[in-house]
Amino acid sequence: MEFGIRAWAACAAQLETQQAWQAWSRAPWLPKGDALPTLAAMAPMLRRRITALGRAALHPAYACQPGVDGIPVIFASRHGDTLRPLQMLGDLADGEPLSPTAFGLSVHNAIGALYSIDRGDPGNLQALAAGRDTVEAGVVEACSLLADGAPEVLLVHYEAPLPEAYAVFADEPECLFGWAWRVGMPQAGHPVFSLDVVGEALPAAAGATLPHGLEVLRFMLSGDTELRHAGERAGWRWLRHG
Repeated sequence: MEFGIRAWAACAAQLETQQAWQAWSRAPWLPKGDALPTLAAMAPMLRRRITALGRAALHPAYACQPGVDGIPVIFASRHGDTLRPLQMLGDLADGEPLSPTAFGLSVHNAIGALYSIDRGDPGNLQALAAGRDTVEAGVVEACSLLADGAPEVLLVHYEAPLPEAYAVFADEPECLFGWAWRVGMPQAGHPVFSLDVVGEALPAAAGATLPHGLEVLRFMLSGDTELRHAGERAGWRWLRHG
């Protein structure tokens, strides 16, 4: 699977510009906090439904969106919005009725759906979750859409720390972040990236300092030639060519 990245954007606390992200890629650190931009690009009536996780996903999506409608969009997140479902479980335990609005906003494609509604774009939109293979699954799907004739694909990856009740399940460093790539077929004179399966699934690597999604972004920005990842379903190798 070979592809190019036509444009990119990212969002995390204290990292609001591409220049800041480029500097971060040379000396990476784990972002802390949820002080993110206000998502001014979205209509206010929809924006008030967006959580911090949604801002982390949609700020780069708007910054990186194609100039035309109808381009496929993939939203990829391991856990999505875990806070709203946890709150609803608490309501059930207390014998309280569930809020239909809260339920609708808790499903895995809700953030992408609000993005699509705001833009009035009925194009192909998908929401993926694949454990430690989530970023790779998003790239596989994007490359498949390119092979089917899509001129570009917008890939959005985003994560947030798990609520305390689920903290025992965390298997990597956690922080609030999001990034978006406009993915296309390779072009002459521009870097080409490839993603390959290189082995069976492996245990999570110990001693990681970044969540895998940010490690992939760091690889893309830093100019490194290779990144290996131990996924749940396969071992993966990212390569930069040229």
